[in-house]
Amino acid sequence: MRVFYDSAYTSSAHAFDTTRKATWIADSLAREPIAGVTLASHPPLTRDQVHMVHDPSYVDAVERGLPRTLAESQGFPWDARLWPMSLATNGGLVAAARAALEDGVSGTLASGFHHACAGTGRGCCTFNGLVIAARVLFAQGVKRVLVLDLDAHFGGGTASLIAGDPRCRQFDVSVCDFDAFEQDAQSTFDYVIDSRAYLPTIDRALARIDAEGAAFDLCLYNAGVDPYMNCPTGGRDGITAPILAERDRMVFQWAAQRGLPVAFTPAGGYVGPLLERDALVALHRSTLEAAARHGVRR
Repeated sequence: MRVFYDSAYTSSAHAFDTTRKATWIADSLAREPIAGVTLASHPPLTRDQVHMVHDPSYVDAVERGLPRTLAESQGFPWDARLWPMSLATNGGLVAAARAALEDGVSGTLASGFHHACAGTGRGCCTFNGLVIAARVLFAQGVKRVLVLDLDAHFGGGTASLIAGDPRCRQFDVSVCDFDAFEQDAQSTFDYVIDSRAYLPTIDRALARIDAEGAAFDLCLYNAGVDPYMNCPTGGRDGITAPILAERDRMVFQWAAQRGLPVAFTPAGGYVGPLLERDALVALHRSTLEAAARHGVRR
């Protein structure tokens, strides 16, 4: 299983989990490899690919730092390395999507996508690589893409970008109401406030995807671990590491049983007083292990 990584994912000067943890995970894989997981390189996103989704004025602001409020709308102080970092991270998800079509399952260590809107960043997300990946693949002949968003927070940026586009379908199961959106034909959600309902709700969401009867060519899985109870941003009491491991097993096994390729991103997950770096990395490694063990193979 190819998992894509580039040191540019963490090149921005701003030190935060979204701009640092890809290297933490990569370093852990160098020390303790996961059977079947191979880190792979990839080209960065092109400006034209970013323009498939984002307004040129916003793209220019991210590259040049002006206007500063727009360049920093995702919440990061701007520096000249933000632009190449953003091209690299979003290119990683595009590469994973292409690889999943070839191999059945693939991933990237990049994160920070689902809150970004057409003309602004939000919530540590600069560009929306989920929608960029979908549109890049549409241009190459893919017909329909499923976005399965199990990050703690709602994927409101994704919902805004795919509204009215029947080629995309978003199912969102959230435990924190940040970036909530109005449901429509393309984007629906479940909001879980009782941890005992978390896995049953995901099971029902997968069943609803089946019930809709739509054929998808690819699933983009936003596999945030921030629902974890000790995560300081988004955590829900009672959602444990074994629950998240079971969630990932369910998703990859469900897709494998249907022959549906999956490209995944680690998405949310943040160090805090009750969640140290090594424990956070272990949560993300669990997703990699589930993908390697249960993901569909071509």
